[in-house]
Amino acid sequence: MIRFSKYIWLYILISALVILPGIYSLFRWGLRPSIDFTGGTVLAVKLEKTPAHEVLERIAKENSIDLVEIQKNSTTEVTFRIKPTSEEVIDDFQKSLQTESGTLVVLRKDMVGPVIGSELLYKAIVASILVVIAILSYVAYAFKSFKYGVSAVASLVHDMLIMFCSFSLLGHFFGVEVDTLFVTAFLTTMSFSVHDTIVIFDRIREYRRKDTRTHLTNLSDIALTETIGRSLVNSFTIIFMLLSLVLMGGETVRWFAMALLIGTITGTYSSPFVATPVLLLLDRWEKKK
Repeated sequence: MIRFSKYIWLYILISALVILPGIYSLFRWGLRPSIDFTGGTVLAVKLEKTPAHEVLERIAKENSIDLVEIQKNSTTEVTFRIKPTSEEVIDDFQKSLQTESGTLVVLRKDMVGPVIGSELLYKAIVASILVVIAILSYVAYAFKSFKYGVSAVASLVHDMLIMFCSFSLLGHFFGVEVDTLFVTAFLTTMSFSVHDTIVIFDRIREYRRKDTRTHLTNLSDIALTETIGRSLVNSFTIIFMLLSLVLMGGETVRWFAMALLIGTITGTYSSPFVATPVLLLLDRWEKKK
């Protein structure tokens, strides 16, 4: 049996080292929302010869285009983030670009209205809150103890924070945006995290039914020792697949796969090293009280 419970403060330190810089980033720079939430147009084009930045801004101004950002992806590829406008104006802008630079190939053209963007953001927040409430209620009911539900939610909040913090840093340093695919990865991570936690809690409950005298700390160490191998094997099969998508999956799925990869790693870590320690600390506090 491995004495996992001896190193609770080490787990807290590891989590703090990851989360604290990310929280600073969230307050300082925040997240970079995509047009899925803000509304507008993302226009990515491949040009025969790319004009200077000032020329691109001039063409946009002449066509009544309100630019948010111009990003040069390579010597010939340029991405424009444009505030909400009509499709006719965007088409005129493309024609002006083609006149200035020669051949133009549209690589991506996504248009979202500001009302739809606000609605998507609202629904994403509501869905996340409902998931947290449902998980807290279900785990507390299934294990007949509120401290199990609180421990599972603490692990969940830990994973949510790491995902948000990671994408705040990625957004600031690499320009990565948060879109609806990120929300999908975020909700998937929530379920994955709780899945592993319930496996461990269920094993602890089985031992508690058989042995009511042994301290919960010892029972949790036995449960973790028996389940850690299964959790690692299960997680690594997912991690290897997601890693291949991040490295070779292409630009369209790279950051979605990255979000899932971060969520899988932190979910694997948090079940034994966040949820279980929180359960033990709550149990100790309950007995002292």
